[in-house]
Amino acid sequence: MKHLDFLEIYMLFFVKSEAANKLYFIGFLLPSIHSAPPFFTQQPHPGTNATATEQWSTLILAYARYRKLFLLRVEDAETADGDWAEVLRNERINRKILPSYLTTLLAAMVAKNLAVFEPAGQTRSVVLHWRLPDEWAEVLHTWAISTGQLNTIMTFYEITDPPVPSPLSNIPISLLKKTIGILAKTGRAQLIAVADGEGVRFFQGTGR
Repeated sequence: MKHLDFLEIYMLFFVKSEAANKLYFIGFLLPSIHSAPPFFTQQPHPGTNATATEQWSTLILAYARYRKLFLLRVEDAETADGDWAEVLRNERINRKILPSYLTTLLAAMVAKNLAVFEPAGQTRSVVLHWRLPDEWAEVLHTWAISTGQLNTIMTFYEITDPPVPSPLSNIPISLLKKTIGILAKTGRAQLIAVADGEGVRFFQGTGR
């Protein structure tokens, strides 16, 4: 008979009724698994660990999308009042994710293209792909059209910090450049050198 550890039993009990077992926390619905103490520690059983990794990845991306957060760092596991505190810890059950476990989760998310290490050459900070770069490219081009920016040169600052907040507000420059590169392949954008760095010119283009 297969031995089930506590986290497996908890998952089996709650996942079937996930929609009815949500916790309301500052406008974001935390999954019921977030109340299981073992959820915050890496599990020794490979199957259980794989399930927990998937649960964590889904939770992190959902929360990032809800809060419009692009970056997640290992250091966030130790920040009690940071942007990620609601997810990375549960004060009610006196649990928090350890930096070592978060490091492992970030690596797993990068391996599945759910995130990318940023800056390159380290493993403690990622840009999260709650939208894939191809999806961001469409968001960027749609925004350029809707705000009348076709055939004009814009700086990266004007895109990431516009006068009126947009879906692109605070987007990391590395991700912005990647989306511009995607648009350039279909003739919808061109990187331009400007006085204080790089900019972009948008075109109607030929579509995807």
